[in-house]
Amino acid sequence: MQDDARLLTPPHLPTERFTDAKAAVARLAHIYRRNTQFLREHFEAFAAGAPLDARVRATYPFVRITTDTYGRVDSRLSYGFVSGPGTHETSVTRPDLFRAYFTEQIELLLANHRVPVEVGESHEPIPVHFAYASDIGIAASLVSGNVQAAELPLRDRFDVPDLATMDDSIADGTLRLPPGAPAPLAMFRAARVDYSLHRLVHYTGTDPEHFQNFVIFTNYQFYVDAFVRMCRERVAAGDPVHEVFVEPGNVITRKAGTGSKPAAARLPQMPAYHLVAPDGRGITMINIGTGPSNARNITDHVAVLRPHAWLMLGHCAGLRNSQKLGDYVLAHGYVREDHVLDEELPLWVPVPALAEIQVALEQSLAEVTGLSGYELKRIMRTGTVASVDNRNWELGNHAAVIHRLSLSRAVALDMESAAVAANGFRFRVPYGTLLCVSDKPLHGEIKLAGMAAEFYRQRVRQHLEIGLAAIEKLKSQEWERLHSRKLRSFAEVAFQ
Repeated sequence: MQDDARLLTPPHLPTERFTDAKAAVARLAHIYRRNTQFLREHFEAFAAGAPLDARVRATYPFVRITTDTYGRVDSRLSYGFVSGPGTHETSVTRPDLFRAYFTEQIELLLANHRVPVEVGESHEPIPVHFAYASDIGIAASLVSGNVQAAELPLRDRFDVPDLATMDDSIADGTLRLPPGAPAPLAMFRAARVDYSLHRLVHYTGTDPEHFQNFVIFTNYQFYVDAFVRMCRERVAAGDPVHEVFVEPGNVITRKAGTGSKPAAARLPQMPAYHLVAPDGRGITMINIGTGPSNARNITDHVAVLRPHAWLMLGHCAGLRNSQKLGDYVLAHGYVREDHVLDEELPLWVPVPALAEIQVALEQSLAEVTGLSGYELKRIMRTGTVASVDNRNWELGNHAAVIHRLSLSRAVALDMESAAVAANGFRFRVPYGTLLCVSDKPLHGEIKLAGMAAEFYRQRVRQHLEIGLAAIEKLKSQEWERLHSRKLRSFAEVAFQ
């Protein structure tokens, strides 16, 4: 139907009330499926040369709850309830991808507030690019031969991504609502989620549906190589839990040991690998490369998937003379001199260690190495990690560098860990860091090619096993313990 002479929309669907979470999510899925199909059909007709005299628009579905009390039933969780009386609402996208997540969040709302939720069509337009789950490019390539399209920019006929509506003001606590507007129900609105889903495909070379709820970030390809070998071995051996392994290019290896398509000819910027388990309880590993900008970039996007935890496993410079190459560092604090989040998360904001993650990492290190007590402490330091944005930090003013690091009590230095932890804190994703000392520039121990090769052979597999064991421990915990209240602010959104 046409709401006016120049706007073409699908027929309006009425808002409905639900007391059953699965039925509410089914309605979200129906609205989203119908509206994105409407956009795709009109865009593809336009791309093929069909005349289009009106602007085409379809909107995201929304979920809303209205309460008149502060009361809630289950106080164990740090999420699942609104911060106070009033109306709380969010637009949503990809119910097919987030079905289990939406169902859990809505079930908690219904249980805690004992009022129905409402589902309907929001006022937030779906950008035509996001009507496609992965890439609009194939259909858009037809536009080049369309005289009508050549004369009119795409944004004159369809809604396109609007960065002004895709910021992180909810997560950063800077959202200012007009009087009477509903408060946010989730940390990310629909278009912000869609933007990150498309960025994840671009940067990692795999579709969002393959990502698991436990994520390992690393800054060295050696860890990825070890992870890939281990995952292929598990799947080939008939692992009863992990039956699928996914590599860049969406290459899927199943129990039979064959990929679904040829491997990607060229690796993406930050390739991702997924050891898939039911209900997303597997493990995703991403090689983020070098530098805090990459670390911030990828965590900005992975955050919309709402993982249960992410860990940083990588190499670092040891700063203490008592450390040896191959020793481990369990971060309990960070000197944030990477500067990539200074505006969103000022330096005066502490980024605390999370007890559940720390305990899982330390216990796993003890189990994998077979050490305990003093012998364990000989190879593992718990302390502050300094993250910098200058790869050649050791070539600066030596006395000044030593002074700053000494004042901070740092025991290790890298470029990525602080950004990974800070964005975990910022986006309420549990985080942890376990690094391995690969050189000691302040003490004259610098990696040379031969030394590095031998070091990697000895340590990478063990380090990875520690991280994987820690994730297994985290999986066994109840979610209310893992999603710590340390990550929640005064007035939080209800969705985890």
